[in-house]
Amino acid sequence: MSVHAAVAVSSMLLRLAAERATGALLRDHGTLFLEDGRIVHAESPATPGLDVLLTAGGRLPRSSWQEAVDRAGPHRQVGRFLVESGRVGGGELEICHLGAVFDAAFFALGPGSGPTRFRRGATHWIGSLRSVSAAAVERETVRRRELLDSVWPYPVVDSAPVVPRPAAPGQTVTPRQRALLHRADGLRTPAQLAWDMGRSAFHTLLEVRRLAATGLVETPRDPTPIPPTTLPGWVTDVDSPDIALLRRLRDALEATL
Repeated sequence: MSVHAAVAVSSMLLRLAAERATGALLRDHGTLFLEDGRIVHAESPATPGLDVLLTAGGRLPRSSWQEAVDRAGPHRQVGRFLVESGRVGGGELEICHLGAVFDAAFFALGPGSGPTRFRRGATHWIGSLRSVSAAAVERETVRRRELLDSVWPYPVVDSAPVVPRPAAPGQTVTPRQRALLHRADGLRTPAQLAWDMGRSAFHTLLEVRRLAATGLVETPRDPTPIPPTTLPGWVTDVDSPDIALLRRLRDALEATL
């Protein structure tokens, strides 16, 4: 078992999934909404929500999002309204929503997220889109933590202001990194930059760690390394339908970020 596996997921979440419960699982760093034991939505103050992901890049006007919330929110059918009114394509909304779910769950289920509470019967105004199993969320949360540590095993950079450093002669910077460094003012953290750019908070953290590994951002002195981990067997389990879903989601997100 990996270092993170024992702490990444709430045991209550797995129990509620087994019970096919419906309601909201609340933690200090986020909330997961379940329907019949499957996760239908998640949100966290640490990551941009579906509204920011859709509107920040100009894909959906802010006024259209607000109209959907005003008209369909009371009926908990915002997602359905966006699709049926032609504001967003069904497939595009589903991919963006799943990205937001995995992003928020990553922070909500992380270490130090405080006590877990469950509000039985609670639902979210976004409505039902594409659900995902608790087991898939667990695996993806662990995979993301291991990926971060494999790139740069010093998590202190995750919460520190991003301070750019000059590139070495001949050192290349990707367009995605260039956009992040352009926004980095030495004051905002990776999470704040993610909100500003309307990007996944996890992928912003990942990019910051890559920049730290190549010396393109400042890092705190004498960080304490995390012991190296190995990828669990499920990462390469091609027979798992949940893993196939995650791979399609990953490819789609990377193509748009």
